[in-house]
Amino acid sequence: MNRDEIKGKWTQLSGSIKEKWGKLTDDDLKEAEGNRDILIGKIQEKYGVAKEEAAKQVNDWMEKA
Repeated sequence: MNRDEIKGKWTQLSGSIKEKWGKLTDDDLKEAEGNRDILIGKIQEKYGVAKEEAAKQVNDWMEKA
């Protein structure tokens, strides 16, 4: 799934994101609103992981979504 597809399907994907990264709030998801870089930053912030690890997690998730 590419970035444009994620942005277009953000509402549907939000549930999947919340299942995978339960610490993310509705406000976090609203702020990210399909923006991969913001989502990575939120995962870094909430889970205390390096940017590379957060990006890997998002990339893995995007491949399966």
